[in-house]
Amino acid sequence: MSSPEAAALDVCPSIPGTPPPTVVRRCRYRVRGRRRRDEAGGRRGMSVAAEVDAVGQAELVREGEVTSEELARAAISRIEALNPRINAVIHYMFDEGLAAARRAPSAAAPTGPLHGVPFLLKDLLAEYAGQPYRAGSRFLEGNVSSEDAELTRRYKAAGLIILGKTNLPEMAVGPSTEPVLFGATRNPWNPDMSTGGSSGGAAAAVAAGLVPLAHANDGGGSIRIPASCCGLVGLKPSRGRNPLGPRYGEVWGGLVAEHVVSRSVRDTAAALDATHGPDTGAPYWFGNPPTTFLEATGRVDRPLTIAFTEHTYGGNAIHEECRVAVRHAAALCESLGHKVVEARPAIDEDVLFGNFTRMLAVAVAAGLRDVTRLRGREPREDEIEPLVWLMARRGENISGGEYLTAVQDLQAVSRQVARFHEDFDVMLTPTLGLPPVPIGSFVTEPGADPFEVRRRMWSFAPFTQLQNATGQPAVSLPLHWTADGLPVGVQAVARLGEEHILLGLAGQLEAEAPWAHRRPPISAV
Repeated sequence: MSSPEAAALDVCPSIPGTPPPTVVRRCRYRVRGRRRRDEAGGRRGMSVAAEVDAVGQAELVREGEVTSEELARAAISRIEALNPRINAVIHYMFDEGLAAARRAPSAAAPTGPLHGVPFLLKDLLAEYAGQPYRAGSRFLEGNVSSEDAELTRRYKAAGLIILGKTNLPEMAVGPSTEPVLFGATRNPWNPDMSTGGSSGGAAAAVAAGLVPLAHANDGGGSIRIPASCCGLVGLKPSRGRNPLGPRYGEVWGGLVAEHVVSRSVRDTAAALDATHGPDTGAPYWFGNPPTTFLEATGRVDRPLTIAFTEHTYGGNAIHEECRVAVRHAAALCESLGHKVVEARPAIDEDVLFGNFTRMLAVAVAAGLRDVTRLRGREPREDEIEPLVWLMARRGENISGGEYLTAVQDLQAVSRQVARFHEDFDVMLTPTLGLPPVPIGSFVTEPGADPFEVRRRMWSFAPFTQLQNATGQPAVSLPLHWTADGLPVGVQAVARLGEEHILLGLAGQLEAEAPWAHRRPPISAV
């Protein structure tokens, strides 16, 4: 089916009093009552789908409360009703999704914790055979994927029902989602505000309740930034935890990791259970965790030693709302019995910025070369947005020696951070240096210095990019809201391979300071 056009931006009112979707027993009781009322109209799925998280929806399918097709049709109705207001979904796959839902296992033969759950793919990396693949770029208009990515295969095997693709900035470059090709995605908490990026379409769709979780990826904060801006859980797994094949061994020199955004910690964990592990020929990978990721949520076997900081790694001040958010999170951790101290690794932030940006510039240049091979011709400057064009040009002028020196220096920072984590199980930071910013805050003019543009972006997201360099797992949790109702995330970081530690702590914090009852003004609930 064809992609939607951006339309009216008027705000849909929320429905107050919604109980947390993670409380499955309460939701199931309520659903049964609604089922009796709705059977004549066949609207059981419509009644429950926006209220219950993904694990809860799959449980309802297994128990025969709803069918996969009912959940899919309910999600399609929500997308059709709300997407014109937020512009999150830029390609509809309703026919394909409904066909998959009809093939989904029955209640008598369940095969996994996510079977029958509606889902969306970000239009980057997770390719779907026979579907458009444009990565937010006008240059890739008309391009169609020839095969599924391994991650897409695993989503399908997990029983997720893929209904479409979500918006992103061109080639995922930048911390906002405003591509020329599809237009800006609007934040459901305030449509004048940015969703962040690059997984902004995915985050807006989940925050508005179109689907309970959606695919996302992260090369400098692109899962965690929109999770913070949209009030979601956003886990960037350890480098190599999720597959990038068969097309790639690593992306952006190992900076990029694949996963999802969701409304509950257990959804993030269940999705990781379904997808983690190496694919054939993976350049590096982790062994299995000591338990399933779903079992790890909320389970902490000992008091953790936790560091927190209210300042950037270089000691710079940030917005007061972000400082309040991390102080609150630190106090919550202390109340849970963990040892909490104020500390941060002694990193030269200018060195981190310079080397990360050089590496990113080369990665953007390589990405533009890669899509040139897909199209079979060189792009014209008027087919590429200024930030991508300028970064690629700068990247082409960085020598091989300069690039490898930047990689070496980032690896030295990684060792420095690893030594810090010998004393600390987890580090807490604000996810961002600012609350959500207005749409248009990061517009790049032709001819601008891309490194100076990156400076402005760095001040917005000074905490997330370090973990892409080190490969560590990091999760943004929606633990704070401003007085005017905008979400502010807190980031928790663990040692390489220790997602189970993060999910254990995240589950504790979710139980102590639940957020599932919070819904944005533009919402299906």
